Amino acid sequence: MNTEEIWRSFYSPLRNFIIKRVKSEHDADDILQNVFIKIHANLDTLKDDQKLQSWIYQITRNSIIDYYRKEQFQLKVELPTDLPLEETEDLNEAIKEIATCIRPMVGQLSDNYKHALELTELGDYTQKQLSEQLGISFSGAKSRVQRGREKLKELLLNCCNFEFDRLGHIIDYTSRNNNTTKCSTSDCC
Repeated sequence: MNTEEIWRSFYSPLRNFIIKRVKSEHDADDILQNVFIKIHANLDTLKDDQKLQSWIYQITRNSIIDYYRKEQFQLKVELPTDLPLEETEDLNEAIKEIATCIRPMVGQLSDNYKHALELTELGDYTQKQLSEQLGISFSGAKSRVQRGREKLKELLLNCCNFEFDRLGHIIDYTSRNNNTTKCSTSDCC
């Protein structure tokens, strides 16, 4: 089969398959287009034509997974609580208030993640320096920092409801314990 025949045979079933798994038809169409680009680019690598359908659906599943990986909001907290006031004046109030919860929340993490974030995000270590300090591989240090960020994000999202602007920046938040007031360190920790 060539790409055109595959398009005619699989377009509708693949589109339906994707629509059931993503947020919008527009996103489904984008994913479907990427799937067919991958099929076209790699069709010559398929050795057994009997496995065409399973191969196509595997590409589709992987493309859907990639879509969700890209869609995940990466809440980056890069503000230590001990910055001088002059440096934080331009930041909105919500960010300044949330920053006071960061250190106590980092303290709640398991030692591996706590130390990784304290040294890199709240300290001045690079991830390379972290790997040398802990005697682990560079990729291991990167993974530990990333997992620590995810754990910290979970703590923040469990503590507060956030409001974001169209670019994904925090513009306001309320405590989950009491939706009418701001969080305090005691609410979060």
